[in-house]
Amino acid sequence: MYKKVLLFILLAGMLLTVAACTGAQPAADTAQTDGTGGAADATGAPIVLKFISWQVDESGVGDWWNKAIAEFESAHPGVKIEFTKVGRDQYVDTMTTLFVSGDAPEIVHLASFEYPQFADQGWLEDLDPWVEQSDLDLNGWAGQEKCVWNGETDCIMLLYFGFVMVYNQGMFEEAGLDVPTNYEEYLAAARALTKDTDGDGIIEQFGTGHHTVAGNQYLTEMLNYVVDTGAYWTDAEGKAAVNTPEMIEALGHWKTILQENLTPLDLGAGDIRQLLAEGKIAMHPDGPWIWGIVKGAEPEVFEQLKFARVPFTVPVGGSSNVIAMKKDMSQEKKELVWDFIELITSQPYQEDFALLGGMPAPRPNAVPANIYEEVPHFDLLVEAQQEAAAAGIDRLPKGLETDYNEFAKIVIEQMQNMIINDLPPEEVANTLQQLTEELQARE
Repeated sequence: MYKKVLLFILLAGMLLTVAACTGAQPAADTAQTDGTGGAADATGAPIVLKFISWQVDESGVGDWWNKAIAEFESAHPGVKIEFTKVGRDQYVDTMTTLFVSGDAPEIVHLASFEYPQFADQGWLEDLDPWVEQSDLDLNGWAGQEKCVWNGETDCIMLLYFGFVMVYNQGMFEEAGLDVPTNYEEYLAAARALTKDTDGDGIIEQFGTGHHTVAGNQYLTEMLNYVVDTGAYWTDAEGKAAVNTPEMIEALGHWKTILQENLTPLDLGAGDIRQLLAEGKIAMHPDGPWIWGIVKGAEPEVFEQLKFARVPFTVPVGGSSNVIAMKKDMSQEKKELVWDFIELITSQPYQEDFALLGGMPAPRPNAVPANIYEEVPHFDLLVEAQQEAAAAGIDRLPKGLETDYNEFAKIVIEQMQNMIINDLPPEEVANTLQQLTEELQARE
């Protein structure tokens, strides 16, 4: 109860600002027709389904979403999907605020590590009855077990992934370096490839690239180094495990990368990916969605960007993002949202997901015949996905499912403190352990 009251107090002041930023207005729930045979609300206006995502303008997956929206609207005259972008660094706070204010989108798109917080509040529709009355078969659907909360299926998994590394072959060849296969080689390459290329005292070329601003993506970037040493945020029972020797080693690796400016600082994931596409970053571990960014690079850069296994003991991986349905809305709108979910989970659209998104789809056997022509590194993506799954790697720590957003803020604050004040990783790990235990004790 304490956490719910605190959440409301913290977010209430943002309600008007967020509503203005999203530009979405509440739509009436009573459906009829618009006089042309299409659906309409009680005023005769078309029915609007709000859909907020961070992927609106992403190359590849954004194209996939827009294609699905166009087909859905064509099949449902008088119904419009209002597709609005909110950035990842603001996403969970924005969505929480919209749910608290009663103005949440009907189509709910969330990162998988955020979804439990919303399911736990009872904000999401139980999809089990909808699945049962449909032709959707979730047997073998990659990562779908993560969508079960308190015995209910509250979402459909959209992606289960493993990280790969994109590297600039030209930079490595010019420096006479091999592609790294472990952390020591990776660090040496990052140091050698971080350069002030014009002698003005400013670094123009970076050895690697990470998201280093606010947002849960920060922890995903750190996780490359955490799982490499065999560490993790919690143990098998879900208890805090942040002060282990393995975690201390991982924090030291992260500190080295940032303190030595081997990555651009104070930039989000989107900016880092853009610098990679501009030929200013030598190597970058990321998920399969990076293919859309790589394809958008200028020809002279694109021909140098290659894919390889990550230079860590195991790749970051697991569940990525989910689609769900707002619980508190009319039956008419629920049926429309389910129609949209059925469309994007169909065999043709799952194959399109693999082609346009350049990544393995969660639906079993959704592999188009021409996938290797469009995504030549597809086997590497599948291998990374399988390796991460076999190792049990996931971004959402057991025991912190409903507190992940707050946990992420704690970690980011302590990492910034470690870098700015040059604190030893041992001290920071002990502080993190204490704060995580206190967070878990609030239940």
